[in-house]
Amino acid sequence: MKIALTLALALTLSPAFAQNFSVTPKINEKLAAGDSPADPGPLATGLSPALTHKDIRAAMKKVADWQVTTGEPRFNQLWTMAALYDGLLAYSHQTKDPVGHDAVLRMAVHFQWQLVDDRFPHADDEHLAYSFLDLYAEHPDPVRLASTKATLDRLIARPDEARPVWWWCDALYMAPPVLVRLAKITGDRRYIVYMDHEWDVTKALLYVEDEHLYFRDATFLQKTEANGKKLFWSRGNGWVLAGLAMVLNELPAKDPLRPKYERQFREMAAKIASIQGSEGLWRTGLLDQGAYKLPEISGSAFYTFAMAYGINHGLLDPKVFRPVVEKSWAAMVARIYANGRLGSIQPIGAAPDAFQLSSSYVYGVGGFLEAGSELDRMVGAKTSVTRHQQNR
Repeated sequence: MKIALTLALALTLSPAFAQNFSVTPKINEKLAAGDSPADPGPLATGLSPALTHKDIRAAMKKVADWQVTTGEPRFNQLWTMAALYDGLLAYSHQTKDPVGHDAVLRMAVHFQWQLVDDRFPHADDEHLAYSFLDLYAEHPDPVRLASTKATLDRLIARPDEARPVWWWCDALYMAPPVLVRLAKITGDRRYIVYMDHEWDVTKALLYVEDEHLYFRDATFLQKTEANGKKLFWSRGNGWVLAGLAMVLNELPAKDPLRPKYERQFREMAAKIASIQGSEGLWRTGLLDQGAYKLPEISGSAFYTFAMAYGINHGLLDPKVFRPVVEKSWAAMVARIYANGRLGSIQPIGAAPDAFQLSSSYVYGVGGFLEAGSELDRMVGAKTSVTRHQQNR
């Protein structure tokens, strides 16, 4: 899809525009990603949680416009923004509103389509390529592909080491979808083979089969909640379930690996749906939600996105999962402020933790826009049940 490409490219050539971007080599990751003001202002009025094109798009537009207006001066190449770019592109692709697409394109041109590599092979630094490859697909200029391909070629050439390359569960969102998308673009299945091998390594370390959930990393293997149950972080599992949806979106329909990833996707979706909070969202700790004061949006947004994707692609039964995503969406829309800020997002972290109602961070906004885009796609769909039945 090509949205306002000429205009966006023209803007990237403007010196005044370039001054808006953060070009400092050492970016303060947390300050760039969001904040928790003491007074965020009133909540929005006039938004509806109804699953209609009009209402879904109104909520997404309010959030997307605010995020681009306030956040574009801090756009950078870090993982936090990379997750936002996913949502901005999804929003523009679905609604044809160019605001998200053009902002991401301006960023990509400004940074000359380069990935940062000072922490190679850290997966967080690779997810930006997912947006680069999306934009490459609409305009296959080799410049848009070069840094991504060079980095991932270097990645798949690495010999196995004692420590897993993806040693934390968030990495399953960051790197695997990029590898599978690059395989689809290039026709080179080596990227999929590498992804599958490393996914299995991470799964063997962190996935708990009888819970259908991932520990955040190996330091959590013996940690428990106050109620004695295992400690599973909401956003960590949100990264995984969303990553599974994105991998499945890129894997060819007849790829021999599809059944394996579909099976895990269904297992995790069923588990997460079964522990949804009464208000529609999930707490930061999944198995002792009463121990956490507030429901949280970033994990919830990624769950909503993934489940809506599963419904739209015949992987999940809409009779079971549509009520779950409807309830979650309504709860997220209720946390949009009048200026478009999306609140209740846990700041950068690696475990369940407290946060403020006003807390807004870009990766949660990205997840919200991904979720809204899939819900908008769901509206009026007539074939979801049929596809589900055919896939059983």
